[in-house]
Amino acid sequence: MLTFSCQCGNELHFPNTKCVKCGLALGFIPRVQYLSAFTETDQEVWLSSFDNKRYRPCKNYKNNDVCNWMVDLEDNTDYCMSCRLTQRTPDIAKDNNLRLWFLLEQAKRRLLYSVIKLNLPVKNKVDDPEAGLEFAFLEDLVEDSFGNELTIKEFVITGHNNGLITINLKEADHAFRIDMREKMKESYRTLVGHLRHESGHYYWDRLINETEKITEFRALFGDERIDYQESLSHYYKNGPANNWQETWISAYASMHPWEDWAETWAHYLHMVDTLETANNLELSIGSQLISNPYVHKEFKNDVQIEEGFTEMFNHWCGLARVLNGLNRSMGMDDAYPFIISLSSLNKLRFVHQVIHKFNNDLSR
Repeated sequence: MLTFSCQCGNELHFPNTKCVKCGLALGFIPRVQYLSAFTETDQEVWLSSFDNKRYRPCKNYKNNDVCNWMVDLEDNTDYCMSCRLTQRTPDIAKDNNLRLWFLLEQAKRRLLYSVIKLNLPVKNKVDDPEAGLEFAFLEDLVEDSFGNELTIKEFVITGHNNGLITINLKEADHAFRIDMREKMKESYRTLVGHLRHESGHYYWDRLINETEKITEFRALFGDERIDYQESLSHYYKNGPANNWQETWISAYASMHPWEDWAETWAHYLHMVDTLETANNLELSIGSQLISNPYVHKEFKNDVQIEEGFTEMFNHWCGLARVLNGLNRSMGMDDAYPFIISLSSLNKLRFVHQVIHKFNNDLSR
């Protein structure tokens, strides 16, 4: 994730909506991946200081303050490309729901930032009914029982189904998420982690399923045709596979090959986004500047793809060590509490290859 600069020279960050130095409104322009300062020429049209073009703020920016993305002036929709992907939203009239929805949308925009940078397909279901992507941010359905105690009538299950990513609204509540992390014996549980994981299921359908890559996928991750529900029941009844650290990047990844892929995909996105941040902040380890993995997205051949992955992974190992050490000094949990085995390393390499070979195929 990059930082940006206001026209006044002040440093800006991805979620910002107003420059604290000069007071100008800010908006992210997804087409050019830039957070710009804007002059509000009127209520509907804003002038960008970045490219001197006119844009409209997303309707969810103006009305609900849960977005900071802009819409091209010639676009005939009220919503930005991110908000157009959201199919269902929570009832914001209820206490705290607006804040929780904001946190979910913010995490979703971080996901979209990465997949756009990686030149991966991002279309909504209106533009691509067959293979489009959409999100639903929903809360459990509750009802009053005897004595006016609330009981849950219907649980919202976080997951992916045919391009629809559903996230339970409670995952945006920090206390709930930490409680679930402890109950599930997880070392890491975040909103952006959920979204990156579920996007892995979506991109498996787009990049792996029914392609020539399926054979290599099965050699690395296993045969995804084994019964998913049976694997799920076995996992929650018996726990992860013995010595799972030797084969999988997380305990949950041992549940089924689809989950192994989704967990590995999420970790790849963790890596590239954090490395870009370190590069942008000019962080060096052992006098070597951390490289920006996004600048290598146009590898010309398999050798360059492999070299790019090796450089990225080596820099990640150094950066993760620093991040964990800094967190421990602050009395906090490790930022990256994972050990990458040789098996997990080969799976991460495969994700890297799939993404960059997809880009090479697009450029032909």
